[in-house]
Amino acid sequence: MSLFTTIQQFVPQQKLSRVAGRLASSRHPLVKKAFIRSFAKAYGVSLDEYERQSFNAYESFNDFFTRELKDEARPIDKTAQGIVSPADGVISQLGQIEDTKLLQAKGRYYEIGQLLANTDDGDYFADGSFATVYLAPSNYHRVHMPFAGTLTTTRYVPGTLFSVNNSTAANVPDLFARNERLVCMFDTEYGKAAVVMVGAMIVAGIETVATGKITRTKDIQLEQHEIKLEKGDELGRFYLGSTAIVILPKAAKANWQESMSANTKVEMGELLGLANAE
Repeated sequence: MSLFTTIQQFVPQQKLSRVAGRLASSRHPLVKKAFIRSFAKAYGVSLDEYERQSFNAYESFNDFFTRELKDEARPIDKTAQGIVSPADGVISQLGQIEDTKLLQAKGRYYEIGQLLANTDDGDYFADGSFATVYLAPSNYHRVHMPFAGTLTTTRYVPGTLFSVNNSTAANVPDLFARNERLVCMFDTEYGKAAVVMVGAMIVAGIETVATGKITRTKDIQLEQHEIKLEKGDELGRFYLGSTAIVILPKAAKANWQESMSANTKVEMGELLGLANAE
């Protein structure tokens, strides 16, 4: 296990994230200016693709971090039956669900039912398909619909807040099924599908169009919805970097593009593969 991973087990993850959240939401001119400009310099953030092109135009670091793109900055692929990337980032892993196991990193698997915090849903997605997209700190941090569907439930699952980068994924067992996450379930033309928004170290919050910003609790929280969303519509956003996992059922017969593999850079709306709806 790496030193970075070991250190994460001993730091007060929740407390650190709460402190980061308070600072990130501050509208104090000196606080927000220091955070935004330091972050932009450290990660080489350019505002060329974004609607607001001045660092002074943002009300807080959170406002800056979840900044909106210009119209048409991310065209949504229109291929029939296409499944598109839900976010800007890097593919961590993608492929087929082997019985009920997803690939987390080379040689390391975890259970789909554990990820979804529901055994029945896990069994439903047996032998289905998945795509895991890691959002680095410098990326656009809104998550969009990879397919068209009706949002039926959201399930908030409390958990740890390990980093979700490649190093941690390779070293922490069941990482995505241990971290705090929000499971979004949909009815689609090929059956049930899911998008899982996974929290991470110093992530100050997860938000969706259905729930607003999630309030952290010690218990699983289930909410029912009936919200129709088109492919490319905004689903939610992260307050600091994390991971989005797309889950498709076996019936979707998902066929990922050969150009898509671990460590491939992707942009929101880019074609990941095809689902052959029955």
